[in-house]
Amino acid sequence: MAPLSQRCCQSASGGENGGVNRTKGGRDEGRAGGLRRAVGGADLFALRSHNTALVLDLLRAADVDGISRLELAERTGLTPQAVSKITARLREEGLVAEAGRRASTGGKPRTVLRLVPEAGHAVGVHLDRDELRAVLVDLKGSVVGERCTPLDLGAGAEAVLGEVEGAVAAVLGTGVVPGLTGVGVALPGPLDHARGVLHRVTGFPEWDGFPLRAALEERLGVPVVVDKDTNAAALGLAVGRGGGGGSFAYLHLGTGLGAGLVIGGNVHRGARTGAGEFGHQVIQLDGPLCTCGDRGCIEVLCLEAVARGEVDEVARVLGAGAANLVGLLDIDVVLLGGRTVAAAPEVFVRGVGAVLEERARREGAGEDVVPVRVAPGGVRGVAEGAAQLLLAPVFGRGDG
Repeated sequence: MAPLSQRCCQSASGGENGGVNRTKGGRDEGRAGGLRRAVGGADLFALRSHNTALVLDLLRAADVDGISRLELAERTGLTPQAVSKITARLREEGLVAEAGRRASTGGKPRTVLRLVPEAGHAVGVHLDRDELRAVLVDLKGSVVGERCTPLDLGAGAEAVLGEVEGAVAAVLGTGVVPGLTGVGVALPGPLDHARGVLHRVTGFPEWDGFPLRAALEERLGVPVVVDKDTNAAALGLAVGRGGGGGSFAYLHLGTGLGAGLVIGGNVHRGARTGAGEFGHQVIQLDGPLCTCGDRGCIEVLCLEAVARGEVDEVARVLGAGAANLVGLLDIDVVLLGGRTVAAAPEVFVRGVGAVLEERARREGAGEDVVPVRVAPGGVRGVAEGAAQLLLAPVFGRGDG
C-alpha cells in the first residue's frame, strides 16, 4: 500500500481549456485581477429557475441522442408553449442545439434538442491535508482540465489561498472559459457549509472560524461554495447515479476518515451541516488518542493500522464502522473511496463486505446483505464532486 504521505504528481491535463501556463519562475500566470476575465458565454446563474432546471436535467440525461420539445413537455408536466419558450432562451444562450430530426407517428418529423456540454463549466478543488487537486468540468461533468500539487494544509491561510488561486488559474488556462459558474472547494471538516466558514478542522485547529468562502471569492472574483470533502464526493456520486432516489454512504479513507450520506437521493448535511463525522465515532473505549482529542476513534484505529501496513485490519475496522451506519440508517449500498482504498480496492471491498455479511447473518437478514463497492471516480472523485456544488443546482440537483 502506498503511504499516506505519498505526494501526487504535479501535472495538468485535459481539453482545450485545461492547460497549465507557468512562467519561468514556476508561478502560474493569470492570477492578478481575479478570474472574471476568463468567463464568457451564458450566465448560468441568471438562467436558474425550477422549470429551466427540469428541462436542462432532461437534456443532460438525453445525451447526444437528444430529446424533442414534446417529450420535454410530457416529462416535465409543462405546457408545450412553456417548453418552447425555455428552450428558445437556452438556444440563444448557446446551451442547447439541434440534434437532428426524429420520425413522428403522425405529421412532420420532430426536431430533437441536445445539451451543449462545452457551454458551461465549473472548477472543483479538493484541499487534502497534503495535496491539492483541481479539475475543470463541463456541463456533463466531464473533466477537461486537471492539476494536482503537494500542499501543506497547516502552512497558513495566505499560503493555502495562494495555492488554490494558482491551481484554479492553471486549469482555466489563458483563454476564455464559457459559462464558468464558479469554484467549489472541498476539504476535511468540520465546517459550516451554509456560511462557508471552517470549524476546528481535525488536526488543524488554527483554521477554526476562518471564512474560507468569503476569502476565496474576494481573491478569485467568482462565486465559491465550500463543503466537506465527503459531502462533495457524495453529491458527485448522487448526480452520477442519476439522482434516482436511494440512500448510500460514501466512506472516504485517505489522510483521514469521513462519510458522505445520501438519503432519498439528497446529501444529508444535518441542521448544523455537521453530519458525516464518521471517523470520530468511538469504538474502543480508552483506545489510542485521536487528533480530535478523543480516544479509540475509528479514524485513529484505521490510520494506525495503515501505518503498520495491516491492510486487512484496516478493512475490518472500517467494516465495523460501516456496519454501525447500516444499522442506524438502513442504507442501500456502501461506497468506498480515498487514496488508501484506491491502493488496495479488492481488500477493502472484501473486508468491509465480510463484516456486513456477518452482521446480516446475526440479524437474520440472510441473503439481504448491503452491497459494498468502490466508488467510481477514483482519487479525483472529491474534486469532481466539488465542481458539482456549482453545477448540480443548475440542473435542480442539490442545493450548492
